[in-house]
Amino acid sequence: MAGKVTILLGQVVQFQDDPFAGPPEGAVRHDRRGAVAVAGGKILASGPADTVLATHPDARRIDHGDGLILPGFVDAHAHYPQTAMIASWGKRLIDWLNTYTFPEEMKFGDPAYAAEIAARYLDLLLANGTTTVASFCTIHPESVEALFQAAEARGMCVAAGKTCMDRNAPGGLRDTAQSAYDDSKALLTRWHGRGRAAYVITPRFSPTSSPEQLAALGALWAEHPDCLMQTHLSEQHEEIAWVRELFPEAQDYLDTYESHGLLGPGGLYGHAIHLEAREIDRLREVDASLIHCPTSNTFIGSGLFATMDHCRAGQRVGLATDTGGGSSFSMLRTMAAAYEVGQLRGTALHPAQLLWLATEGSARALRMDDRLGTLAPGSDADLVVLDLAATPAIAQRHAQAHDIWEAVFPTIMMGDDRSVAATYVQGRQVGGQT
Repeated sequence: MAGKVTILLGQVVQFQDDPFAGPPEGAVRHDRRGAVAVAGGKILASGPADTVLATHPDARRIDHGDGLILPGFVDAHAHYPQTAMIASWGKRLIDWLNTYTFPEEMKFGDPAYAAEIAARYLDLLLANGTTTVASFCTIHPESVEALFQAAEARGMCVAAGKTCMDRNAPGGLRDTAQSAYDDSKALLTRWHGRGRAAYVITPRFSPTSSPEQLAALGALWAEHPDCLMQTHLSEQHEEIAWVRELFPEAQDYLDTYESHGLLGPGGLYGHAIHLEAREIDRLREVDASLIHCPTSNTFIGSGLFATMDHCRAGQRVGLATDTGGGSSFSMLRTMAAAYEVGQLRGTALHPAQLLWLATEGSARALRMDDRLGTLAPGSDADLVVLDLAATPAIAQRHAQAHDIWEAVFPTIMMGDDRSVAATYVQGRQVGGQT
C-alpha cells in the first residue's frame, strides 16, 4: 500500500469470532501491549506490538500508552436532521414527530442550514469515536447533498438517503410517489459509490408512505440491489395499531414492506421491538438486519429489544444512537443503554458483545464488514482509542480491574466523549483528546 507506515501502540482488542456464538471471551484476542500498523488509509497489520514493530521497523510511531485501540464505532441508524432538537421532552413517538421532528425537518430545504447541521453532526460523531453512520435525511435533496458533502470533506464513510413521505406529514414535508423515486434515483446516481458514500433508499415508515410510494421505492431497490434500504418497524404499539388501520389487507407490519418489494438482504429495520413470530422468521430467512436503538427506545418509551435472542438465532443486529430520538451521540452511552435493556429482559450482555455490536456487528448489519468494523489487514483505518480511566469515577473503578473486561466495562457504562483519546479516519487523526 502506498504511503508511509504509521504504527499506533496501545492495548488492542480484536474479534476472531462472533461473541454471541459461544463464550464471549473466547471470541476475542487482547494484546496488553499491542499495535496497529496503517498506511494509505488501510490497516496493514494488528497484533502484539513486538511483532508489528519488527515487521515495520522504520515506521512512525504514535504511542497511546494504555489506551484501548478499537475499530471506529459504527452507528447503524440515525437522523442527522434531528441534531438540534435532541433531548426534547415528554412525548411518545407520533406526538414527538409532530411536535419536534417535523418542524425541525422543515428547515432543511435551506442548503445553508442543512450544511451547518451536517457539519455539526459529523463533528459530534468524530468527537465520540464514531467513524461511520447510516442516517436518514429529510425529503429535501439539499439535506442529502449536505451530509454527503460534509462526509466527503472529512473522509468519512456515510450511508444516507432522502427520507420519503407522501402522507400523514405536514405539507412542506410531503413528496409524491413519483418525486420520491425520481429524487432518490438522481441522488443515488450522483453519490452511491462516490468515494466512501453509500446511498440508502429511505421510506420513513409505512404510515407516512402510500402503497404507491412504497411500490415505487421497492422498484428502485430492485433496480439497484447493491444499495441498502432503511426504514422503521414495530417501534411502538400505537404505531402498529395505526399500520393495521392503514393497511387492513396486510398480514402484519412487515408485510406492508414485503408486499411492495421492500424486504430483503440489505434491508435495515430500525427498532423492531414488537415483532410477531412470522415477522421474526421472515427477517431471518431473508437475512435482513435489525437495528437496536436502546437510548431512543427508553427515552420515548417504546419497549425492550430482544438483543440476545436475535443475535443467538443468527440474525444480523446493528447498534445505533437513533439521534435525535436517541438521547446521546455517544456509542458508549448506547452500549450502556443496550446493557440496561438486556438486564430488564433478564439477559446481561457481556462487554465483548457490546463492543462487537458497536463495531463489527453494526458493520455486518450494514454489509460493510469486509472493510469496516474490524482490525483485519485491508480494512479501512477507521479507529478509536479509548482512555479507560478518563474521569475520576471511572479511574477509581478501573484501578480494581483484574482483566480487560473489568477494565473496559466502567468506560462502557460511564464513558462519553471524554473517554475518546483519539479518533482516526483512514489513518488520519480527526478527533479526540490527544
